[in-house]
Amino acid sequence: MRTVITFLIVFGVLVIVHEFGHFFFAKRSGILVREFSIGMGPKLIAHMGKDGTTYTLRLLPIGGYVRMAGLEDEETELSPGTPLSVELTEKNEVRRINVSKKVQLPNSIPMELIAADLVDDLTIKGFVNGDESQETIYKVLHDATVIEESGTEVRIAPRDVQFQSAKLSSRILTNFAGPMNNFILTIILFIALAFLQGGVADYNTNQIGSVEAGSPAAQAGMKDHDAIVSIEGKQVHSWEDLTKPVTSSPGKELSVVIEQNGKQKTIEMTPRSVESSGQKVGQIGVTPYLRTGFFDKIMGGLTQSWDMTKNIFSALGSLFTGFSLNKLGGPVMMFKMSEEASQQGVKTVIYLMALLSVNLGIVNLLPIPAFDGGKILLNVVEGIRGKPLDPEKEGLITMIGFGFIMLLMIMVTWNDIQRFFF
Repeated sequence: MRTVITFLIVFGVLVIVHEFGHFFFAKRSGILVREFSIGMGPKLIAHMGKDGTTYTLRLLPIGGYVRMAGLEDEETELSPGTPLSVELTEKNEVRRINVSKKVQLPNSIPMELIAADLVDDLTIKGFVNGDESQETIYKVLHDATVIEESGTEVRIAPRDVQFQSAKLSSRILTNFAGPMNNFILTIILFIALAFLQGGVADYNTNQIGSVEAGSPAAQAGMKDHDAIVSIEGKQVHSWEDLTKPVTSSPGKELSVVIEQNGKQKTIEMTPRSVESSGQKVGQIGVTPYLRTGFFDKIMGGLTQSWDMTKNIFSALGSLFTGFSLNKLGGPVMMFKMSEEASQQGVKTVIYLMALLSVNLGIVNLLPIPAFDGGKILLNVVEGIRGKPLDPEKEGLITMIGFGFIMLLMIMVTWNDIQRFFF
């Protein structure tokens, strides 16, 4: 149960932070966000804010989504012959349209729809009260709402508040804002982790941090903040210089020169043998030296975020030189990582969230249709051409990209299932 809760929290926070980036900059750009949902599946709670956005809480606590006007609005398309009801103002203008059988509007007028234009003309035409001898046309208010079949009430999407009507620069920024939020979250999490740990590890010094009680280092006489001068005659200047000979020598006695209280002395220690990734490695029970200053922690969080970003780009590059599904991970791998993190404590969960957040940000910027990076690429093409792509062609490109991603996700998930469970 703890694993499931950890998985839902980590995944939920990452997706909501990502979607909030799109939401915030869409609003700033004058784009109507019709719905901001936390969770997926059946609706539990819905509230329409003064800003015209319907905020919903849904049953399945796995992320969320943002519905922007002009995008993914198939749910609110009204087909001829649809039975509905309209609520009018004192001036006989439509302020609410109800196509849901789950909701009843008092004092509304039943209609059989003939045609509706909720984008440009803002009109709705139909037969009122079953009278097919006369067509009635009503003007629809710009800020009118429609109650969808699911029972969710959202604003209609006139042309001027649609995504495509915003400036090109605003659309690019709105598409970029999701990954940008993930990068910001990564930095915040790594800085928070630095404060929780009491400092930032300095890997460019031969000074150690703490010595584990009862460890080989403690038994050999090492103390907190000692410096390791050399191992087996080789000079030690960094954490890497220390870990290489130690990890490669499980159970083998090493001659180590340390500096303690300003004096150097030679000690003998035997790294204990532990298993890591299926291999036997040596450990002596020391931690890296921590820099504990306030700005050290801030800079440490920034540095760790940048180092993680470089590592991910390096991993992505390796896919082109030697593609393997084992280099990729899907929801199953994320669940397994959550399981391990939940057993190791809050700090490990924070580290996992930071790792996955920067991954989500970078992967979403890949120039693949259906990803944010693919959308930005189409925006750039529009800027070069001076006009947008044909909507049908853009839709086809997006569908092909979506199909590719879904196929890859199925393959990765099946591969993860085989790796972790069989």
